[in-house]
Amino acid sequence: MESSSRCSSMAAGLPQESFLQRTLERLPSTQSLKLTAEEAAPVAVVAVQRYLSEPTEGQQLDSYSYDVTITDGVWRAKCFLHPSLNHLVHRNTLRTGTDVSVRQCSFVYNERRLGHGYICVEKVEGSAETSSLLPRINNPSSLPMLVKHGMERSVVLQSDVPLQVSRKHYLSLWNNDDPEGDMWISGSASPDPVLDVSKVTLLSSLESSFRVSWKPLPLLVKIIHKSRLRYYGKFGLKIDYPYQTYFEVADQSGTMSLVLWNELCPEYYLRMNVGTVLYLQNYTLKQSYSNRSRPQMDHHRMKNFTSIEICLNPRNPAADITVVSPKSVLPQWGLPEVSYQFTTRSELEKISNGSACDVIGLVTFVGRVERVRSKGSKAPEKYWTYRWVHSVDGTSDRPFILELFSSSQPEIFSQICPMTYLVCTQMRVCQAEGSLPYLTSSCETEIFITGYHKGQPYVSDPRVKSFIQWTKTLKDNVVLQKTAVGGHYCYPPPPRRFSQSATYTAGQVPLVAVSDLKRELESLQYREHKKLAIQGEITAIRYTNYPKKVSNEPKNYSSDTHKDPADCLMSPSSDRSKANTRKRRNQFSKAVPSSLNCASTPTKRRLKYKNTKEGEEQEEEESASAYEEVQHEQQECQDSAAPSWESSSWSKQREEISEHLRHGGLHQDSISRRFTFDEKSALLQWSNLQPTRWTPQAAADAPPHTPCPGHYQLTILGINKQIAVDAAFLPVVRSDDPRAVGLSRDPHDNSMLSCLSSGFLCPLDSTARDGELTPQESEEILATARGLENTHVVCVLELCQLGGDKVEILIDKTAATHSNPLSVNRRLCIIHKTETIKTMAPAHARLFQAD
Repeated sequence: MESSSRCSSMAAGLPQESFLQRTLERLPSTQSLKLTAEEAAPVAVVAVQRYLSEPTEGQQLDSYSYDVTITDGVWRAKCFLHPSLNHLVHRNTLRTGTDVSVRQCSFVYNERRLGHGYICVEKVEGSAETSSLLPRINNPSSLPMLVKHGMERSVVLQSDVPLQVSRKHYLSLWNNDDPEGDMWISGSASPDPVLDVSKVTLLSSLESSFRVSWKPLPLLVKIIHKSRLRYYGKFGLKIDYPYQTYFEVADQSGTMSLVLWNELCPEYYLRMNVGTVLYLQNYTLKQSYSNRSRPQMDHHRMKNFTSIEICLNPRNPAADITVVSPKSVLPQWGLPEVSYQFTTRSELEKISNGSACDVIGLVTFVGRVERVRSKGSKAPEKYWTYRWVHSVDGTSDRPFILELFSSSQPEIFSQICPMTYLVCTQMRVCQAEGSLPYLTSSCETEIFITGYHKGQPYVSDPRVKSFIQWTKTLKDNVVLQKTAVGGHYCYPPPPRRFSQSATYTAGQVPLVAVSDLKRELESLQYREHKKLAIQGEITAIRYTNYPKKVSNEPKNYSSDTHKDPADCLMSPSSDRSKANTRKRRNQFSKAVPSSLNCASTPTKRRLKYKNTKEGEEQEEEESASAYEEVQHEQQECQDSAAPSWESSSWSKQREEISEHLRHGGLHQDSISRRFTFDEKSALLQWSNLQPTRWTPQAAADAPPHTPCPGHYQLTILGINKQIAVDAAFLPVVRSDDPRAVGLSRDPHDNSMLSCLSSGFLCPLDSTARDGELTPQESEEILATARGLENTHVVCVLELCQLGGDKVEILIDKTAATHSNPLSVNRRLCIIHKTETIKTMAPAHARLFQAD
């Protein structure tokens, strides 16, 4: 038994004291192949990898499984995460770059394969937000992989493939569109073989050959459009690499679609780009799929053959694909040049809705990466990742507003930042009535930033050259003052008037019961964004203004929140900093009602991620530290000085409600920050999603804390007066705030209801300031809140799960109905402006249509 439990030593001279090694040695000697430890040395998480789950009889199937690679500084071990802990990844609580303690694990043998088994992590305890082990490890991948004795030859344990052997590859951690893992081949292939172009056939002759017996002649074509990847894996599908992507290819006779299937995608997708010339043999033809999206190609001025498409399959028959190097392409082949249709910002308003265009601009704002659940998709669920970007081209004082979805270019998508030149192709125009038009991605959109433009066909386009000349007239220090990164952002703004349609329409904001809001909040996954509307009345408001300096308090990593001190300042359910004690007007001297005060400090508990509720409850600590209790009492007293208002009936109503959802509040991730080159890597890390793998580069220092601007905390009582919810309202104050772009800016009286309805303070300030209301402005607005007494309103809420227990609930728009709530109930719903719906639907339909 001792010899069989001994682990394989894969490197000489390693220290003998290793928690992982000791654990693996003990596991096989236990009767149940399971170990439980009350105390365990911390290990660092260096990788979290996702793949489609295997069907399991008698168990509820989660869509995806996760392999977690951990290290103790001596060994690495790739472990299977028990499905009961998947929610820790969904909320980004278990993530790379942090330390955890493994409290319970087991060893699982594969009963259908000899010599294969792995460690299954069943209970873990969080340690700290940042790892204390990883800074001492220059390259975690250089550490030996821990393998049980006798399993050294297991390819699965040594390769970049899932531990569940029925799956052959990993998926991107946060979406299904991006290539992930070592199997994706990039770069040029071996030198070109000698091509026999004397027998090539033209695309125009393929239609006549369809449905007849024929031996396909070689094709010589150029790629003029490329789509994102599509993963179509699902339970029960017996295909190892269920990927598909399509291209539009052209020769001198016209254009046709080409589809790349399955394992050919990892081999060729990164090598087949716009402008690439292909020599194809052993292809097949099939009737075109009519429902998929297609690029707009009128500007190519070539005939489009749309009845059939070329299929490249890995077998039956195995397609023969030759990627021709650019230096081997000959002019006499007569292949067409790739053409573009670049549009300037000054021309955008004139372009019809749904039209496609290419744009180039200098980036001034980059929003955080968020996710949205793909509607209508059955299990496994799918998420789209996207971000908002502003760019300017010098032809207008208004920027391009770009909604960029992942385009299967993760290395570019994650590096978009201010001051870079951004090119986006095949963007769809969305004309939003009452707001500026914006552009959204299509399936064929590709993006390129500074560092990736070399060799692209568009570099010789006259409009690109004109843009480059304009950028030479700019001064970096001037442009930098107008840049921003991250924070909450949503576009287009909802309409000021609300109506209800009889049937669901694309772009419609769902009107939900307040009782359903809790379930919606609990179902949110990391960086998932939702927009919902609820009916009710505003019963309490408090203006919160925090000091500009954040005290450097010691972090308590044994709490169940693990929040940064600045995040605690901004969460209404956390301890608060000293409120602004400036002298207030008499009507605001009233103490803040308890419903608006921050929730009582939660009992501190050790962060134990267990798969049993009983285990979690046993780990609750008796009480918080004495320091925290004193600090909390002091802050409650200071909060009572904040200007506030509550309805005359709220004091009684709050005693009768069944539940009060107190998630609402601002976090560090809610506030955009000024971009600087010195903080570039930290800002990129902060605004992007958590990486799959930890690297020293990803461990850059966090960007400095941005003080939370003054904002309003509102309590909304549901229309049936049973449940209340807290939400934050951060009005736009400055004209250079990214959120100010596209606002209608209709004049209003700066009453509380007007500000809630419009989203901004009138007029917007064009001077440099801290981006928040002055004390006098905040009190003057709050003095008008009494007009909300017993007013039935509809509030559009923006929800976003920011990781861990941080949930962002912001009020996007509020409108009074001035109607009998009972009658409004049947007809009130929130939709974007009618024209916006009509314009948005086709663009988003194209994006989702392939799935």
